[in-house]
Amino acid sequence: MLVVDSIQQMKLISREWDTKLSIGFVPTMGALHSGHLDLVKQSKKQNDITVVSIFVNPSQFGENEDFDKYPSTFESDSTHLKALDVDYIFLPNKRSIYPEGYKTWVEVADLTNKLCGKSRPTHFKGVTTIVLKLVNIVQPTNMYMGEKDFQQVVVLERMLTDLNLDTLIKRCAIVRNHDGLALSSRNRYLSQEERVVAPELQKAMQKFRQKFLEGESNLTTLVTSFKETLTNFGFIIDYIEVVDSISLVSKKSLVNGDRLIVAVFLGATRLIDNIEI
Repeated sequence: MLVVDSIQQMKLISREWDTKLSIGFVPTMGALHSGHLDLVKQSKKQNDITVVSIFVNPSQFGENEDFDKYPSTFESDSTHLKALDVDYIFLPNKRSIYPEGYKTWVEVADLTNKLCGKSRPTHFKGVTTIVLKLVNIVQPTNMYMGEKDFQQVVVLERMLTDLNLDTLIKRCAIVRNHDGLALSSRNRYLSQEERVVAPELQKAMQKFRQKFLEGESNLTTLVTSFKETLTNFGFIIDYIEVVDSISLVSKKSLVNGDRLIVAVFLGATRLIDNIEI
């Protein structure tokens, strides 16, 4: 496994790969958990070469968010990646990604002004910009992303399509703890008491879906009951939306295949999750 900390070196390496080879890419911010490692395993199965990037991207954090305290665990991250026989870790620094005088940003209209984009208005501009830069540097065949960040996956798919890039996004299912909590690097912020409560989010989402499958079709009724359940467990709701899984347009009535997407706070920790209805 080779650790590459230079953009120029990574570009030279990627340009030397045989065009017949399939390149898998897993972009991360480090603090790797089993969800990330599942993406890496999928890439290893499906590609000749696997590259994992680790870069805590400041431009996707808003004011008063957790950029300064975001966990840095490179030693353990690299140990996990080496055990999975990853070929390259790409480890650029902030100055090389965003040099002095940096002015260029990439935005996907419409898809980014809803859901997480409402409360985090600059977030997706940072996400799309860094991912485009990484794709240009690594030149991957396939990029692996988990569906926990469902809106992010949809946005990045649209960006790659609109910009005529050849990289394909391979969606991977949400990896969950045994109690149903979606794995996230931010779960470590939860207190012991909050960690006990956190799985109630997924349980409530499953009940929402089950009620629909049992015949409850009134979306207002479903959402009202869902909100009450979350509030009773102490969650502070950022948003609850049922959306079309392709356009992310909010639905007034439910059909199979729609997505329930939720963002809540438990204490100071923001949790997101989604399920297919």
